[in-house]
Amino acid sequence: MGGVRIAEFELERFFARHEFAVRHLLCASDVEGWRLAELLDAADAEARALWDGLTLGYTEAPGHPLLRVEIASLYETIVPDEVLTFSGAEEAIYVAANVLLGPGDHAIVTWPAYQSLHEVARATGADVTLHELHASEGWAIDVERLRAQVTPRTRLIVVNAPHNPTGMLPDEATYREVAAIAEEADATLFSDEVYRFLEVDASTRLPAGADVGRHGVSLGVMSKTFAMAGLRIGWLATHDRGLLERAARYKDYLTICSSAPSEILALIALRARDEVINRSRAITAQNLALLDGVVERQAAHLEWVRPRGGSIGFPGLTADITIEGFAQNLLDAEGVLLAPGSLFGHPGNHFRIGFGRTGFADGLARFEAYVERTLG
Repeated sequence: MGGVRIAEFELERFFARHEFAVRHLLCASDVEGWRLAELLDAADAEARALWDGLTLGYTEAPGHPLLRVEIASLYETIVPDEVLTFSGAEEAIYVAANVLLGPGDHAIVTWPAYQSLHEVARATGADVTLHELHASEGWAIDVERLRAQVTPRTRLIVVNAPHNPTGMLPDEATYREVAAIAEEADATLFSDEVYRFLEVDASTRLPAGADVGRHGVSLGVMSKTFAMAGLRIGWLATHDRGLLERAARYKDYLTICSSAPSEILALIALRARDEVINRSRAITAQNLALLDGVVERQAAHLEWVRPRGGSIGFPGLTADITIEGFAQNLLDAEGVLLAPGSLFGHPGNHFRIGFGRTGFADGLARFEAYVERTLG
């Protein structure tokens, strides 16, 4: 890639080719986006006045003060000055890796994973150890293996829960042990929580990384649970104000500040969070029930660990055909797009399926009909 010292982002290149050209996107990671008019209808008087009187100038680099108040309220112990906004989660990941890591440092990243979580770390010159999750173990984090992976050079431990692409969600005891391992190593716990509040069982919701200690950092975004990917508003929340200061200085060379309309729309959404989250939970619950039926009926050809959170799962195809070949044939025949596990660098026949879109039922029906027609 010429002078760019980072691996090509396989999943994003895949979506660039296919996402807006296919009839049935069955591997989207987000929830069906809100219509602008419907979101504005949910605005309170103050936020609506901000929208109506908005001027399209620069915004405050850390994020609109009222927006940071609402983001901080998602956590138990965070205050607005402990929040920094970014252009989506991707910029936040990029900045965090670059201010936390450098040559000679070491990071541990749960895997399979969204590629930037490990590849940006590698691009800083740091050594990266993948903490591999296994379907045979319920995609669970192995805390003893994780502890053994820590070295004196470990500066960062990355977890993602609910997890992309598997939908894994550790229990609270495991999560707190991971946080303790990071603290003992004097490493930052980077907790990717973009699917937080989309737990299948709300009682299993984990504490936020930002709330487990000064070394914890929470990554959030409007794209997934809040179903507003087009806003491109993400954030980091942490008690480590030194980290936020370094991140802010790095961000000066990237987006500098957020989009003014996006900030106000995100403010509206977070003030109406109960309505927004309940909509997302209703869509994913209905679609997951449909997916349960397909997996049960097609048990001869499919296997999976049922997701415990988020809007994605990672089933395995048991037929004697590669998932890449099957996915391409499915796309050609039915216009249905799946994301093979190889896009995450994962071996075997797993694929990501996304059940957050309102058109999911039609694409799923075509998928099942194709399975029955071709795999018998």
